[in-house]
Amino acid sequence: MLRALTVLHALGLMLVVFSIAYVLPMVASLIYGDETLIDFALAMLGTFASGLLLWVLTRRYRGELSIRHGYLLVVVMWTAMPLFAMIPLLLVLPNLSLTDAYFETMSGLTTTGATVLTGLDTLPPGINLWRHELNWLGGMGIIVLAVAILPLLGIGGRQLYKAETPGPIKDATLTPRITETARNLWLVYLGITIACAISLKIAGMSWFDAVCHAFAALGLGGFSTHDASVGYFNSPAIEAVLIVFMLLAAMNFATHFMVWRQKSLKLYLHDTEGITTVMVVLASCLGIGFYLWWQGTYPNFWTALRHASFNLVSLATDCGFAGEDFNKWPIFAPMWMLFLSSITASSGSTGGGIKMIRTIVLFKQAGREFRKLLHPAAVNPMKIGGHVVPNNIVFSVLGFIFLYYMSVATLTFALLISGLDFISAFSAIIACINNAGPGLGVVGPAGNYGVLSDFQTWVCTLAMLIGRLEIFTLLIIFTPRFWQR
Repeated sequence: MLRALTVLHALGLMLVVFSIAYVLPMVASLIYGDETLIDFALAMLGTFASGLLLWVLTRRYRGELSIRHGYLLVVVMWTAMPLFAMIPLLLVLPNLSLTDAYFETMSGLTTTGATVLTGLDTLPPGINLWRHELNWLGGMGIIVLAVAILPLLGIGGRQLYKAETPGPIKDATLTPRITETARNLWLVYLGITIACAISLKIAGMSWFDAVCHAFAALGLGGFSTHDASVGYFNSPAIEAVLIVFMLLAAMNFATHFMVWRQKSLKLYLHDTEGITTVMVVLASCLGIGFYLWWQGTYPNFWTALRHASFNLVSLATDCGFAGEDFNKWPIFAPMWMLFLSSITASSGSTGGGIKMIRTIVLFKQAGREFRKLLHPAAVNPMKIGGHVVPNNIVFSVLGFIFLYYMSVATLTFALLISGLDFISAFSAIIACINNAGPGLGVVGPAGNYGVLSDFQTWVCTLAMLIGRLEIFTLLIIFTPRFWQR
């Protein structure tokens, strides 16, 4: 019980930190005069006051969190944050239901990019910027941000970092101090975001669109300021810029930091996971481009390659921008893209899904099993990038994959029993649990998730949370052993 109060104490302090995030949309509201300033001010005050009250009431219980309570804080944080983030949406959009508002902010913070809103082109700039800022904050992680800027929290920073940071291998750090590691990751993240915004401006976007899409691209969130998404611009230059930065965001940010610190691009060649990701994506772009041209979807190969490359990279990296309605493509192409969304993103990136490192581990483990059948007494340690992978990590990956596919199956059946057709149900769950955004069928890029019933919307909301917290972090708190002393 006392430890639970310590979790609430930390939660209160983090809500106080989160209230600062409302400043950016308030500035946008002032610049564009969209009359949402008061709404964001009220949301900021409400979040700050709630966090401060919670912190004051539990201040006597401040203390170090165990790993177990670190997991609990992460889950509580990621379920509570959308509740406060949706306040401006409810105030500005009176016809928006609580279910849809929570879905939208959960989608933003988990960097899924699935939306229930229409009329994005005419949405108040403050609201649009707020949606994209949620993408950006959720990309690197709210808790990692808190660990980075509040080294005096005293709430178990390392436990929080391990519980919240995506990827199967979480013991490797850039520096001995966890707060410095988190801070360095955020500085690299910020630097690449600024570079993306400037590049998009040069490519032809307005500053507002450039900032919003840079937030979404680096967070791999996929929100857009237009109903037609990136297809609104119809610009090969803009698409090329976004392809580059989506691929960068899908790589391990620790690698980006090491490249920056050592001033050597050669370090990318030592990132086995990143190299595999790029090779798989580039090969798939060529293959799907040729396939669409061969099927007559586009009149020539180069047009097919352009649209295949942007949409495939977007979905494969779990970003979710759309340049075309790929729902109308021959079914093989979008299904392959959804499959890639499950495996492409690297650990330590802002993407979701299984992660490429787990895919590599599974592939190598299959090879070990073949060799074991032929040479039962042979010792075959698994190596990735010249490093031996301990068996405990292999077993962890196998357990994760089992829970991943069981989650997909269970949630898909939940949507099917609610009356949704199979393609829409399956693709919605795949897109949500991978934090990839658009699916197929009624939730395809030309539509959105606003057509779903409340029950279906909550199922997809749960899928987004499961995917963002990488299954174990969420499901472990529902096991009896977690609550035992």
